Amino acid sequence: MNYRNFVIIAHVDHGKSTLADRMLELTQTVSDREMKDQLLDQMDLERERGITIKLQPVRMRYGDYILNLIDTPGHVDFSYEVSRSLAAVEGAILLVDASQGVQAQTLSTLYQAIDQNLAIIPVINKIDLPHAEPERRAQELVKLLGCPPDDIIFASGKTGAGVKEILNRVIQIVPAPAGNQDKPLRALVFDCIFDAYRGVVAYVRIVDGNLDDQVAIRLIQGKKETESLEVGYFRPGRERSESLRTGEIGYIVTGLKEVSDIGIGDTVTVAGKLHPEPLPGYRVVTPMVFASLYAIDSDQYPALRDAIGKLKLNDASLQYVPEHSPALGFGFRCGFLGMLHLEIVIERLQREYGIEVIATVPSVAYQITTTDGQAVEVQNPAELPDITRITGMSEPWVKLEVVTPQSYLGAIMDLSVGHRGAYQHTQFLDEDRVLLSFEIPLSEIVVSYYDELKSISSGYASMSYDLIGYRSADLVKIDILVAGNPVDALSTIVPRTASVSIGRTMVEKLKELIPKHNFEVAIQAAIGGKVIARETISAFRKDVTAKLYGGDVTRKNKLLEKQKKGKKKMKRFGNVDIPSNVFIDLMKR
Repeated sequence: MNYRNFVIIAHVDHGKSTLADRMLELTQTVSDREMKDQLLDQMDLERERGITIKLQPVRMRYGDYILNLIDTPGHVDFSYEVSRSLAAVEGAILLVDASQGVQAQTLSTLYQAIDQNLAIIPVINKIDLPHAEPERRAQELVKLLGCPPDDIIFASGKTGAGVKEILNRVIQIVPAPAGNQDKPLRALVFDCIFDAYRGVVAYVRIVDGNLDDQVAIRLIQGKKETESLEVGYFRPGRERSESLRTGEIGYIVTGLKEVSDIGIGDTVTVAGKLHPEPLPGYRVVTPMVFASLYAIDSDQYPALRDAIGKLKLNDASLQYVPEHSPALGFGFRCGFLGMLHLEIVIERLQREYGIEVIATVPSVAYQITTTDGQAVEVQNPAELPDITRITGMSEPWVKLEVVTPQSYLGAIMDLSVGHRGAYQHTQFLDEDRVLLSFEIPLSEIVVSYYDELKSISSGYASMSYDLIGYRSADLVKIDILVAGNPVDALSTIVPRTASVSIGRTMVEKLKELIPKHNFEVAIQAAIGGKVIARETISAFRKDVTAKLYGGDVTRKNKLLEKQKKGKKKMKRFGNVDIPSNVFIDLMKR
């Protein structure tokens, strides 16, 4: 049997999942009765948001060929899903929206595919749209790839136009999988899920050898032995098979109950035989944003620990370590690839595991040099050493690329420079659109930059970024005190020059978010021992004189004085309840 393994890569919302639907229909992989829109988007969350979050493989039969497709996400926060998919295939369909053209993430994913030496099939999608400009977008791809115009396929994921041509081109130019079926088994684990009844299910690409059902297997890096309880393919649900052959993509039901026993990038081989060299696996992903997650109900900490472990199995870019907060109890300090990634993890914990969590204010990782010469990485502002022990601080910087229509160039320059960005260069993609390059602190773009960019460009600009290293910075920690007590979960590290305005903004926002109590609550922002901003939440005033009518006014004054004394006592001993949504809403400041 002839095999072809390929992915679809594109900027977000350029039609990857819809094009995959038409491929499934054309190859009759899914019956008309089972067919629905965005079939490969398995999570409700993906359908509601209209984006792909998880990679999803599917096996199609087309003539004499078996085609293994992996549908990938387009958003920058899920780029690790894309990079793992690219390592499991030999070809990539580069999809470009006929109306929007080449976008920032188009370039980012293309460069990754080229680095993997994949065969690239350029496709202009959505040619059925009224404002589509397929010929103009084709010229962009010709300029970008240096390919002949005839190599570009025009298609529509909605109508199915061009889909047959795409599959024929896959067969023509994507090379057959390399590998030797006579060598010992080597299978690359590129994804996993946890099945409550059958344990860990590993998604694999068979590189060498063959894997049969019901045989003893060994994880080379994890040093664990188990059994292939079941092997099979994705159609797109799991379909059992007797074996997986060299070059195929499929799954293994391992029966492993501990999520720590298997890792993404591990190599599966047959137990008890000569152990082959492990496959290279994947580079270790670098988290961009850090935040702490705590269960609202502290009794749910064990459930949260199990849920994050299972989520980590299915989301290889998520990193976490246990931590404790005096205010919030036991939780986990987690690393994410961006704010959207953080939001998705919180929603998945709630939907899939029924756990309501509090997320602290997100931050990036800082490098600190102490007076005794030690270099320390600080991911949590609450762990920052005393200012008297710090001799230097550095923050992460990224290379930021923005693709925008030329008419918004000035506004985007002002936005980026206003966020401490350093302009690098401008490249014209065509007569109307430009690619702007900046170097900018990561902390400036992880929270609000993307929303501001979309706002000032009427939604037309797009962005991608890559970490380039650490640079020295003049930074300070802002502590938030509520009713005189510091709340570690609200601490944040900011540039010294902007500290007063940020502190004032935070206390003003907290005044809106924290509900009134029966006593007056002071909210303060402080740097060291110096308060730089303060707001006061007034107390509820119960009408203690409601039952009085007429009579002596001294009786009324006596009740009011008693209420006043009671509030003073409450102010001295009262605890302030901070709702969970406060931490999340404060992110959006």
